[in-house]
Amino acid sequence: MKQRQKQELATLHEELRALQEKIPEDPVAFMREKLGFQPTAYQLDLIDKFQKNQFVAARWCRQSGKSHTIAALLLHYALTHPNTSIGIVGPSWRQTKLVIRRINQFLRKISRGHYHKPQHTIVRLKNGSVIEAFPNNPETIRGPTLHLVYADEFNFIANDQELYDAILFTLGTTNGKFICTSTPWSTDSIFWRIWHDPAYSDFAKSHVTYDQALEPNGPLKQEILEKIKRQLEGDPWRWRREMLAEWAEDENVWLSQALITSCIDHELDYIDFEEIAKGVFYAGLDLGKHQDYSVLSVVKVEDSSIKLIHMHQFPLKTPYASVIGYVKTICDRWNRINKVLVDMSGVGDYIVEDMVNAGIRQTDGVKFTQETKEKMAQWLKQCMVEKRLKIPYDSNLIAELNIERFELTKEGKIKFSHPEGTHDDRFWSLALSVYAAREPPRKEPTFTFG
Repeated sequence: MKQRQKQELATLHEELRALQEKIPEDPVAFMREKLGFQPTAYQLDLIDKFQKNQFVAARWCRQSGKSHTIAALLLHYALTHPNTSIGIVGPSWRQTKLVIRRINQFLRKISRGHYHKPQHTIVRLKNGSVIEAFPNNPETIRGPTLHLVYADEFNFIANDQELYDAILFTLGTTNGKFICTSTPWSTDSIFWRIWHDPAYSDFAKSHVTYDQALEPNGPLKQEILEKIKRQLEGDPWRWRREMLAEWAEDENVWLSQALITSCIDHELDYIDFEEIAKGVFYAGLDLGKHQDYSVLSVVKVEDSSIKLIHMHQFPLKTPYASVIGYVKTICDRWNRINKVLVDMSGVGDYIVEDMVNAGIRQTDGVKFTQETKEKMAQWLKQCMVEKRLKIPYDSNLIAELNIERFELTKEGKIKFSHPEGTHDDRFWSLALSVYAAREPPRKEPTFTFG
């Protein structure tokens, strides 16, 4: 009883503190005084646009503080507008929850009397306002009454037209606000049209490049910028997208941005190594060590769909014994991995034999030749065009799928490559797993070369 009384007194004390702690009406003052956050010039510009306009769009480069600014803006709006409902959507459930996580971090800087116990998907304030992460589902958005909707990484949402229509429908009942942000990606999207189609002229727009975000004028550190430059040195198109926040795509890519986006499943998420998965699975293992990464992909076959449910990139120089141990554990734990298709190029033939000897009897090997690469890449693309392949929102995977280039040889064959300084290990790992899934489940997997 005494413990309960102590808790009630503590709660009353926090609520009294909240009454004494006035939240500034000005969002900039709130960020400076309560959150210890000093907005930059371009962040101040976005805040101003948000206050004065019903529709706002922002395309900012990486490391520019976008998530930080948006989280602070949403929290301030909820605190200063009682009984307001704010919805957050994005290309995946995980992505939307990241925004809630940032808001929860800010909550620690204000009195607990302003909010209820933090949760992973929803923020409930004592003034009746709610900030909630919603699955990317138009029907879900049409249901609740929302006064503000934020769409994160809007250019990567596969069903963006349907979702946008649903957002407009729900905001039409409240005359609410809409703000969307994204790194540029496909031009076949609502986000691209917002910036180029006169029909979207009611949007206030904010465009920020790396030079504006560079310290001391922004949060982007020179050291980080140099690392990004080295990583993207061989891929100028990705540099333009992620650091100049411009739309760009090499016409020689094997998988177009629009095709990749069409395969993103907002309900799909990776299953962790420690979890138990049930179903019919196939795996692809692309081997690397010093310059290239070893990558394991696992797909789940459901009816006619092939869903990427696990992808693990091993650190450079990871011993092959550790890679085999990881695969063995996954196979034992998930039980129904019908085939593990492994790149046998280089030392891969020995690794395949070691995997079989380790008890991974569902192992098959394939040598990476121009002919086998063409077969696997074409099958991967066919599954994507037919909308059979579903992938989660994974920015690293998405970028790498768009890196693979092709050219026709004089013999009429397709030759694949990737720019110097980039990696395509995730691409080939996924291609291996999808190619493995062509065959029906085998009762007793056997080991073959070929």
